[in-house]
Amino acid sequence: MSPSLHRVVLIFVLASVFTLTSCAHKQPIAKTAPPAPPALAPEATLSASPNELQQGQSAVLTWNTENAQQVSISDIGTVAGKGTKTVRPKTSITYVLTASGPGGAKEASARITVTLPPAAIARVTPTDEELFSESMKDIFFAYDKSVVATNEEPTIEQDARFLAAHPYIKLLISGHCDERGSEDYNLALGDSRADSVRDQFERLGIKADRIRTISYGKEKPFCNEETEACWQLNRRAHFSLQP
Repeated sequence: MSPSLHRVVLIFVLASVFTLTSCAHKQPIAKTAPPAPPALAPEATLSASPNELQQGQSAVLTWNTENAQQVSISDIGTVAGKGTKTVRPKTSITYVLTASGPGGAKEASARITVTLPPAAIARVTPTDEELFSESMKDIFFAYDKSVVATNEEPTIEQDARFLAAHPYIKLLISGHCDERGSEDYNLALGDSRADSVRDQFERLGIKADRIRTISYGKEKPFCNEETEACWQLNRRAHFSLQP
């Protein structure tokens, strides 16, 4: 074998040995699974229809959730992930929905405002009119006076108790005078007498918006005799129902 050929064979042998040695030491590459995607956060909605109602009426709650394993609503308990429910709250309330799962928790709320129904409007009946005539006693005044006398205070207190027990009654107080004195003077005196009684009623708890006053002076006498007893009957604050 010629020296040149010998060198070629030797180089080939050494290259083969080197290749085999490298392959023997090469480690296999381990395969790893891709990371799991993060859990999705829950989503939730809650609404009430209507959201304002009168006591005794009902409303419908509607809700929807996603990515939740457990769903609950305050004052109701555990519910499905999606649904509706009729509720009839007695007072104003805020319902809170809580949806929870691997991705966390989410809340949603719905407010329902409850109002009291308007009270039935009481009206004056014929029986009330009879009671008014029987119970409300006129207040009498001394000559040329508009201050409620001490001996008339028990009567005005009794009248006030009747009015307090019938809060839907509205009162007209008319001031009257005897025939002595001018027309203008007696109209002013009648005003003062009606106002004086009104002020007493307000002091006893009767609201001012229930009372109206008017003066007739000496225009509408209750007695037409020219005697002191008759004049005394005409010096009064008279009560009637407001028309």
